[in-house]
Parts: sequence; C-alpha cells; structure tokens
Amino acid sequence: MTADIAEAATGPSERRREQRGWYFYDFACSVYSTSVLTVFLGPYLTSVAKAAAAADGFVHPLGVPVRAGSVFAYAVSLSVVVAVLLMPLAGAVADRTGRKKPLLAVAAYTGAAATTAMFLVGGERYLLGAFLLIVANASLSVSMVLYNAYLPQIAEPEERDAVSSRGWAFGYTSGALVLVLNLVVYSGHESFGLSESAAVRICLASAGLWWGAFTLVPLRRLRDRRLPPTGEGAVGSGWRQLTATLKDMRRHPLTLSFLLAYLIYNDGVQTVISQASIYGSEELDLDQTTLITAVLLVQVLAVAGALGMGRLARTHGAKRTILGSLAVWTLILAAGYFLPAGAPMWFFALAGAIGLVLGGSQALSRSLFSHLVPRGKEAEYFSAYEMSDRGLSWLGPLVFGLAYQLTGSYRDAIISLVVFFALGFVLLARVPVRRAVAAAGNPVPERI
Repeated sequence: MTADIAEAATGPSERRREQRGWYFYDFACSVYSTSVLTVFLGPYLTSVAKAAAAADGFVHPLGVPVRAGSVFAYAVSLSVVVAVLLMPLAGAVADRTGRKKPLLAVAAYTGAAATTAMFLVGGERYLLGAFLLIVANASLSVSMVLYNAYLPQIAEPEERDAVSSRGWAFGYTSGALVLVLNLVVYSGHESFGLSESAAVRICLASAGLWWGAFTLVPLRRLRDRRLPPTGEGAVGSGWRQLTATLKDMRRHPLTLSFLLAYLIYNDGVQTVISQASIYGSEELDLDQTTLITAVLLVQVLAVAGALGMGRLARTHGAKRTILGSLAVWTLILAAGYFLPAGAPMWFFALAGAIGLVLGGSQALSRSLFSHLVPRGKEAEYFSAYEMSDRGLSWLGPLVFGLAYQLTGSYRDAIISLVVFFALGFVLLARVPVRRAVAAAGNPVPERI
C-alpha cells in the first residue's frame, strides 16, 4: 500500500496526463450502468422471460420455478456473488505484480463484449440475457476495483477529492450523452425502419461498443508500477490481506459500525436504481421513452444534488445530512408504492427526488468514512470498503426478487426495500461520529 502512495510522487505533468486518462474509464463504463442496467435491460429481459414463460407466468431455469418478473433481479444478485468471488483474485494479482493495466483491460473488454452480445438476446432467449448480464455486471465490478486502485498512484493526497469528483462528473456526462442518443434511436425507431425490439438491442449493444472504445484512452495513458515478486500466492495473499484488514478494523469498532450502516442503506440505494425501470414499465405501464427521460433527469439532478448536499454538510454536518437523505429515500419508496399507473409526470417528480439525494448520499458517505480511517491505512481500508460494499449488494435485488416471487406485485417488492433505509438510518444515528474520528487518531472537524 505504501508503495502505491509513494508512486504518486511523479511530476505534475505526468500525474495530470494519467489523471485525464483515468477519468475516461468512468466515461467509458458509466454508459453500461445508465443505459443497460438502469434503463433498458430490466424491462427488456423481463419481456423476453415472459415470452418464454408457461401459462402460470413461471420459467424453469435448471428445473427451478422462477416467476418471469424476478429473472432480472435474481441475475443482478447472482452477478454480485460472482464478482465477490473474483475481486480478491484480481486485487491480489494486481497488488503482487503491480500489473493493474492488463487486468483492467481483461475485465473491461470482457464486460464490453458481453454487453455488445446483448444484441443477440431476443425471442425467448432469457437465459442468454441473464448470462450476459451476470458476466457484464461482474466484469464491471472487478474493473472498478482495479480502476479505483489507481487513485493513490496518480494523485497526491490533497488532490484526491477533486480527481475523484471529476471522474464522477465524466461518468454522469457520458451517461447523459448516450441516453440522449438512445432516446433518439428508440423514440424514432419506426422512422429508422426498426422494430421496438431491434431499437432496444441496438441501444444495449452500443453501450458495449462505447465501453470498449473509450477504454482505450486509460489503457494508453495509465502506467503500471511493477513490484518485485514476493513468492506468495495471489489468491491466498489476497484473502489474507482482506482478513488482516478486517481484524484490524475490530480495533476501531466505531468505524466498523459506520461501515455496517453504510453497507445496508447503500444496498437499498443500488437496488432502487437497478429496479426502477422494471417498476416503471411493469407496474406503472410507462413506455421506454418516459423511462429514458426520467433517468436523464436523475443524471442531471444528481450533480446539483451532490453540490447542494455538500453545502448542507458544511453547515449541518455530513452525518445529519446523510440521515436527512435516508429519510427522503424512505419517503420516495412510500410515494412510489402509491404512485398511480400511467402517470408519467408523477414518475418524473419521483425521479427528480431520487436525483437530488442520489449523488449527495453516496459522496458524503465516502467522505465521512475517510475521516474514520486510521492514518496510513487509507488504501487498505478503502479496499475492504469496496469489497464489503460489493459483497452485500446482492441482498437488495434478492429481497426485491423474492418479494415479487411471493406476491406477484412490484408494489410490494418496491416497498420491501424500506427496511434497508430504516435500518441504515437507525444504525447510522447510533454512531458517535466525533468520537469515531478521534478514536481513529484523526483531527475532528468542526462540523461532521
């Protein structure tokens, strides 16, 4: 870890060149998160699964009865499990060899290829769609661990907040740009001589081509920091490092308490984002154009929301601001439960509310956690943070899928997610953050 930080001490011009290349991976892969995972794939894969379903509405992968409407949620949940199995291996190989760039290339192009291949998902090929989703989603998770690991190498400590924020901005920008292009293709598919299904498949495949094309920029500009071989096995050492970090965290129980609260409410946030399009299309009878417009609204307002919540944190403290955002998330789910079908304006209002709390709740959580990390252990604690985050984020989609499986109602499925925000709120409220900062050996800010 210290070797990574020491490598950050390159010349300013070289650091800026690498930073500009680093931003472009967010620019490349964020299109998958917005166009594929958030907008198109959920409703489309559900329609393909329904076409393959028996009269009772169930499909039977490997002989297991699964309600067609739960296929997407279960595939997202399984993809996270696969990612958690792969991330320690990739992280350990990267740490032991210093060869992050080849691993990033493998993960990125595996994900991009799987996404491009979604063009082939049609008819009743829901299993192909679910498989490609698992591969693409797991590849994205692995690539993001490698991508984030570059930050200590390419930015000095005082630069990292700004560099990280610019990466987020690049991602939001590309997501919004491609969604506009998707909206043109989808809404005008008849004038282009395309069926609705063909238009959706083109939008899915174009996200994979975008991901692959713009990944070339970071691969050209980022450089590996070669490390001498240690002789330790990559998989074993990766798990040993993670285990050692978690054991060290036991000496900082207040930091662990915050981490647990974050993992729970962030799982709720990620599930709402990934399942919102299915809810809008299947329960509220909204067309794809409405869903695309709503996600565009989220993308734009997420930037404003992050800035606005940052200002609130300066006056009221990060913890109180996050707690306020969790209360808003709970109200959003309650409003979503009662939202009338066929009413796009109300759905837009809900999307606006999501946008205003989305970026801020995630950004402030990351910055608050940074105060709770013991000095000199930033990289390893954030590595465990990423692993733990990905490790629990299968639970929300599983709860959503099970709720729909048992009730046949997406309204019951969406309201079931309230438990993540309510429990996260209670756990965060119980964390004495000022005492936690002091216990980590860090100076306590005036407002936190």
